[in-house]
Amino acid sequence: MDRSVPLGPEEARSVRPESVGFIEGGGFTGLVQSFLDDLCSIPDYGSALTLATADGRQLWRYAVDRARGRKPSGSLAASDDRPLYWARLAEVAAVRQWRPSFELSPQQRTELVAAIDRTGRGQDSIAYSTPRSTTRHVLITGFDPYKLDAEIRNGNSSGATALALDGKVLETDRGRVEFAAAMFPVRWRDFGDGVVEQTLRPFLTDGADQVDLFATLSVGSPGEFDLEQNNGAWRGGKADNESVCYLGSVPNTAAAGAQPQWTRSTLPLPEMAAVPGPFAVKVRTSVDTALLPFFPALPVITDCRVPAIPGVPMPDGPPPDSTAWAGGGGSYLSNESAYRATLLRDVAGAGLPGGHIHTPVLEGLPETGLTSPEFEGNRDAIITQLTGLLLTAADATRT
Repeated sequence: MDRSVPLGPEEARSVRPESVGFIEGGGFTGLVQSFLDDLCSIPDYGSALTLATADGRQLWRYAVDRARGRKPSGSLAASDDRPLYWARLAEVAAVRQWRPSFELSPQQRTELVAAIDRTGRGQDSIAYSTPRSTTRHVLITGFDPYKLDAEIRNGNSSGATALALDGKVLETDRGRVEFAAAMFPVRWRDFGDGVVEQTLRPFLTDGADQVDLFATLSVGSPGEFDLEQNNGAWRGGKADNESVCYLGSVPNTAAAGAQPQWTRSTLPLPEMAAVPGPFAVKVRTSVDTALLPFFPALPVITDCRVPAIPGVPMPDGPPPDSTAWAGGGGSYLSNESAYRATLLRDVAGAGLPGGHIHTPVLEGLPETGLTSPEFEGNRDAIITQLTGLLLTAADATRT
């Protein structure tokens, strides 16, 4: 390894004591070390790509097994999503600084990183063990932890829910439901490169793999679940996990022609809002429209120093022919994950129930240390209530 090779802002955090503590506390140390050992003996690029792909899948499967109680959880709770994030990032950092015995082009190195990124988030392993004829198939997506410069110990309850439910089959009064899950990075570039469409397209279009319902998940407001009615085609400029900002229209979508400014949830929002639990469940109808309709035609701004530009609040949803400035959940990557997924659904014409759920902010971190009983209890409560919301949606849309 050449430790003098500079790492990007996201990967550079992987050497912090807290991140190492998450890897150890989650029981991932042996997996990461095994990858590093194998990497040092790789003879050629093809073998390296095979290793990166297989190891990413192993990380994901271990994290799911850990969350489902099939692997030892280590000193951190089984529902903790943070060990997977930091273990994967440690391996990506190693690939960045790896000095192989053979010539490796920059493009090939990028492809090795992409393989770990993709497989280590479960994006290529979405599958169901039951037939749709007997079981409702529900697909969910979560996110990595984020806002890590402000608090490197942050977790993400949407990602924790994805790990807890992937491959799980549950019974309701109306039948069986099976979940499959994947995660997305908190990075603008991946979304522009089509990570949402590449991951979800086989499951939202007509064919053998089509699911019965989908929901993109992310973290939202303190103390409540928000069920978004609309999502907008606008990026609001906030920094991502690579400290990159982007103010402009959502690029490179599934739209064949001019992309719509808005998409709409087809989840059964009233039935879901009635689900009891420790957190309120609210249907979010409000959006923001652009102050001036020509704003989206302006050049993209990537300067993080540019102040936020307010939109025009529309409490009852977007008026006809309005220009999107913020969807029901804002203008960050959570909104974009839902916009891209629901647009993909609409372009495919499949008519599937689908939309976005914002989970409560995960609170309860102690002043020092990686976790606390309050933090773990809040995460488990969010996962439990969110599971109930998804089961209600699956049952309410049965035909």
